[in-house]
Amino acid sequence: MGTFIGVYLPCMQNILGVILFLRLTWIVGTAGILQSFAIVFMCCACTMLTAISMSAIATNGVVPAGGSYYMISRALGPEFGGAVGLCFYLGTTFAGSMYILGTIEILLTYIVPNGTIFEADENVGETEAMLNNMRVYGTCCIVLMALVVFVGVKYVNKLALVFLACVILSIMAIYAGVIKTGFDPPDFRVCLLGNRTLSRRNFDVCAKYITEMNITYTSKLWNLFCDSSLHNATCDPYFDINNVTEIQGIPGLMSGVIVDNLWSHYGPQGMLIERKRQPSLPAADSKFSISMPYVANDIATFFTLLVGIYFPSVTGIMAGSNRSGDLKDAQKSIPTGTIMAIATTSFICILLNKCMGSCKWESCDWYTVLALPMGYCHRFIFSTCGAGLQSLTGAPRLLQAIARDGIVPFLQVFGHGKANGEPTWALLLTAAICEIGILIASLDSVAPILSMFFLMCYMFVNLACAVQTLLRTPNWRPRFKFYHWTLSFLGMTLCLALMFISSWYYALVAILIAGCIYKYIEYRGAEKEWGDGIRGLSLNAARYALIKLEDGPPHTKNWRPQLLVLLDLDSEHNVKHPRLLSLTTQLKAGKGLTIVGSILKGTYLEKRSDGKRSEQNIKAVMAAEKTKGFCHVISAGLGGMKHNTVLMSWPHSGNSQMILFKCGFIPDNHERFSEGTIDVWWIVHDGGITYATKQVFQFWYKVRTIYCISLNLGAILCRH
Repeated sequence: MGTFIGVYLPCMQNILGVILFLRLTWIVGTAGILQSFAIVFMCCACTMLTAISMSAIATNGVVPAGGSYYMISRALGPEFGGAVGLCFYLGTTFAGSMYILGTIEILLTYIVPNGTIFEADENVGETEAMLNNMRVYGTCCIVLMALVVFVGVKYVNKLALVFLACVILSIMAIYAGVIKTGFDPPDFRVCLLGNRTLSRRNFDVCAKYITEMNITYTSKLWNLFCDSSLHNATCDPYFDINNVTEIQGIPGLMSGVIVDNLWSHYGPQGMLIERKRQPSLPAADSKFSISMPYVANDIATFFTLLVGIYFPSVTGIMAGSNRSGDLKDAQKSIPTGTIMAIATTSFICILLNKCMGSCKWESCDWYTVLALPMGYCHRFIFSTCGAGLQSLTGAPRLLQAIARDGIVPFLQVFGHGKANGEPTWALLLTAAICEIGILIASLDSVAPILSMFFLMCYMFVNLACAVQTLLRTPNWRPRFKFYHWTLSFLGMTLCLALMFISSWYYALVAILIAGCIYKYIEYRGAEKEWGDGIRGLSLNAARYALIKLEDGPPHTKNWRPQLLVLLDLDSEHNVKHPRLLSLTTQLKAGKGLTIVGSILKGTYLEKRSDGKRSEQNIKAVMAAEKTKGFCHVISAGLGGMKHNTVLMSWPHSGNSQMILFKCGFIPDNHERFSEGTIDVWWIVHDGGITYATKQVFQFWYKVRTIYCISLNLGAILCRH
């Protein structure tokens, strides 16, 4: 696949989701135009910086199945990769829950409002009844989606374009509705009692009285505020002294309502929605207030909460990198498609933010008011269902990739699947975890959870890029050149800030989960050596510390015992006096440095195998005696700070200089040659090539030469 089909469209479909359709207008109405713009800008800037870092990592080599997990694990090591990969898996799984809850909310609120199973009564309030309906319908929906993914993943992929077309048509319908309000506003009226907004669910006529055939009757609204339908009934004081009026909920682009919507309208749970400029008379609340049809805040609203709810709307930027194996030119398509998708969706969201604030009253938070006249409400269902299917398709494959790497032993069962490779067991676990989100039932409660996991993943993608760039590792050569470690560091900082801005307690829980997974992999997971940047960072830190220690002798306050322990070995190369290591441990009391060594008489070529066996025996005794230190039999250096290169002047045996290099530089299986298998060397001499046997250069064996390249005509660099 190319850039457009393989990266741009999948990212667009995953980014433009349920939050955009169901919550953006509520966010604009609550936070105001200015603060909602800040929310959108921060979230989009976070994903754009992450996309830049991800593009650098993705173009540094092939990214197979696993996507973000593969990139992080190979850059930061199996511990970080497993911890963040599992968190990203949980985020993708809860995203499926969010999309399903959005589907049910659209269905029961706008399309089939009479399809509810649980109804509000005296014992169960309206909110609780709605949550129960969400749980029942959501469970049925997730079962059906899981069956579709299990039976026909190929059909899900084929329908992806159809679902994306529904998303695009829905957004076009919204824009068309916004433009239409400039010259023909929709007839969407809001009923007010004084300046308080009323819900029309329990009455149809916004008036206290109804006149029919010259006879005046009290309305249904009257019965909600009074103890009887008679004209002399006892009514709520606020109802008595204030008039009932209707206003246009969406006055349109030319109405000047943008001035009223610039500022925020935060408040606690249960706060009544009031129109500030509407005239009203104050009155004390009475006993009737409990059953009154006022519109109030379902939840307490504040800036940081809205950030956590909105952030899932900008996730999905890794949909293209996860398909790298199916791309014609992944290193070209991933950066271009991902960054263009983020730029497009950011423009759409920012423009919608301004449009919504310019044409509607702040309490009207329904896109369908603008889209329904054009008949596009049902397409919201298709768009959210499509995103939910994509989550249920991608999350099991991510878990399968983690399981097949073997870094988390108890997850290995989820690496198996059907004969065609489909992750059956991983799909079952994904559906079960997704059901947890369904049981939570609240879209506003599920959104911050997956925000934490996505933000943590994005933070470590930025960290991986920054570490690789700063270390300047030899294999760090991305084709994508428009990156810098400062951008990665800024993206990492922004991700961490957004985690705690959104919800500090969710952030701590997510960090705790990732930390537990990290420690589990560190102690029980399989050891993997992927040449990660954390190991390189440790090497650089150790090198820097050792160089700093050379500046002068340590102060007496910093003195530590640094012991060199020489052990005797018997004829079988076993340690004669292992208890000497126990005394060593007691002498240094867990502090200082311990170097345990032994000496074998003879040449390196003759004693190499004996030296390795002796070193293994000493290390086993050190582990048994709980002695922490470094063990050397025949070597130089300290721990990981060992030499791997020998530099010496070129031997002058004639009038000409020579350059050596090995025949067959790196074999296909990437295994290094041992000294005993090198038979032929190339000799470049005055521009001509000749052969020489290894006996001619026996002196090179003393430095364990394997790779030799010329630095210049007077020196040679050799690696083993």
